[in-house]
Amino acid sequence: MSQHLSREVPPQTTSLLDLTQHEIEALRTRFNLADAHTHQRQSDRQQKIVSRLPELWYEAEEGLQATYEQRFTEAFFRLHRQPTALAANKTLLSYAASISTMVAGMFLKQQRMAVTLIEPCFDNLHDVLANMGVAAHPIDEEALHDPDRIYEELRRRVRTDALFLVDPNNPTGFTLLQYGRRGFEEVVRYCKDHNKLLVIDFCFASFTLFDPEVTRFDVYELLESSGVTYLAIEDTGKTWPVQDAKCAMITASDDIRETVYNIHTSVLLNVSPFTLNMLTQYLEDSAEDQLASVRDLLTRNRELVRKTLDGTILEYQEPVAKVSVAWARIDHPELTATELQRLLYAEGVYVLPGRYFYWSEPGKGESYIRIALAREPEMFADAMALTRRVLDRHAR
Repeated sequence: MSQHLSREVPPQTTSLLDLTQHEIEALRTRFNLADAHTHQRQSDRQQKIVSRLPELWYEAEEGLQATYEQRFTEAFFRLHRQPTALAANKTLLSYAASISTMVAGMFLKQQRMAVTLIEPCFDNLHDVLANMGVAAHPIDEEALHDPDRIYEELRRRVRTDALFLVDPNNPTGFTLLQYGRRGFEEVVRYCKDHNKLLVIDFCFASFTLFDPEVTRFDVYELLESSGVTYLAIEDTGKTWPVQDAKCAMITASDDIRETVYNIHTSVLLNVSPFTLNMLTQYLEDSAEDQLASVRDLLTRNRELVRKTLDGTILEYQEPVAKVSVAWARIDHPELTATELQRLLYAEGVYVLPGRYFYWSEPGKGESYIRIALAREPEMFADAMALTRRVLDRHAR
């Protein structure tokens, strides 16, 4: 792509309807810091996996589909330290988290359930539900910020049959795991007491692994032993640099398992055994290196964001979980996220404006931008240098 095209400013970025449309636009830019997909190169250890791809391909040709599904599921839940999910052996696989979300949405529609959805969150969740004909009502993430008040806040704010949370949350990095078991226990207790379906998106959960500041525990044991009705969505797509060859999962409580299974089989047959075979190698590699190949790069780029934004109109928001995105608040009386995005895009840097994450009230998001971190450090450093230049021109 030519330098001219990479710096071309689209005439109407404000006409784009959702974050995914922004991310598609960003794919044409030189410095794409929009989507949270992994665009970094392979680590030395991961290069060895790539060198074995022909072997993994032919191996998958000869084996049974069920074998690769089982190996993948076992490797995933072992890495995530979820023995109850592993033992239950009832997780359904799909090509992408959006498909798993569609299955959840189809279940909600079939049961005529409205849903209370966390805000802010990636707008794809709301849009998938809306396109399924499921009414969504917002609940501010701050309702979960005090474990002593979670139960009461949910009792006061939730007026629907289902509660949909994202943990860790995208874009803020908030996680109930900061309270150990207690935060999840309070959410589950509320849903059980009030007969609510609990839907949890765990797609960023990998980033809480091996983090000394976050207490991991077997959340599926809590879900299963409580008797709460639940759907849990997991994903590999935001963690490993596999060019979007990914697998997502959905697990249902036993009381709705058959209904969810019947919906799932109406959507797809299976995930590619080659993809599962390859992903299993990445999972096992991360178990051996304690996810260092992923965490080290994100840590490096996150530190550069802190340094770049220091002393500017953008205030870095420290997350609880060190997920693969950075969230920053604009401290300027006139500059909005939409305008700042346009100014950065003029320099070839594409970030996401916060307005879309506040799907029920976009104006609340005009004070925030999101920066994707899973990028090659050299490219990311160049993007941050351009970002600082733009910010310095708009100092207060």
